[in-house]
Parts: sequence; structure tokens; C-alpha cells
Amino acid sequence: QVQLVESGGGLVQAGGSLRLSCAASGRTSSSYVMGWFRQAPGKEREFVTAISGSGLLTRYVDSVKGRFTISSDNAKNTVYLQMNSLKPEDTAVYYCAAGPRFSSDYDGYNYWGQGTQVTVSS
Repeated sequence: QVQLVESGGGLVQAGGSLRLSCAASGRTSSSYVMGWFRQAPGKEREFVTAISGSGLLTRYVDSVKGRFTISSDNAKNTVYLQMNSLKPEDTAVYYCAAGPRFSSDYDGYNYWGQGTQVTVSS
């Protein structure tokens, strides 16, 4: 079992920045792919980004390319999501996830965090 805990969400004005953190514990593996998803009210959960266990491969949804950056720190068992130039449409609950293979699909991940709220005001 793997436990994931997100932090760093909050309220920010459009154009501002936030950094989310996801700390992993339990039976973690260096081979796990780590991903971020988000869900806005009334919408389905959406893939945002993912990083391979090695940290060498990343993938982003088109709407955040050039603004968001995913990174990992193996020594801390933590993955980060740096969000710059935030827009109101980025408002959502952001979820951290871990899975055995690289995937942009919701069902490709085995473990999920509880989510952290990000609100971007106009």
C-alpha cells in the first residue's frame, strides 16, 4: 500500500503562482509513475501531468504546457507541481496519483491522494 498526501493549494489571483507537493509513504517503489489530475465542479477528472519513476520522462495536457512543471525528489519521496501564470480555468481540486506504468488515463493509477483545492480569482 502507498499513501499520498497533497499540500500547497490555496487562493491566488490570476497570473500568480503556486507550488503543490505530494508526499508518498508506505510501500513505495522507485519505478512508480507519479501523476497529477484535477477536477472542477461539474466536470470529470482531468489528466494534468505525469513523471516517470526515473524522472526523465514527463507529459502535460496541452492547456498547461509552458506554465506548469512537474518534478520529483526521490530522497524526500515527494513530487511537485509548480504552477505559474495561473488562470481562472485552472481552478479545481488537484489530486496526486501513483501507478505502475506511464499513463494519462484515470484508471492507469492505483493510489490517490485526498486532493488539495486550488482557486484562481480573476
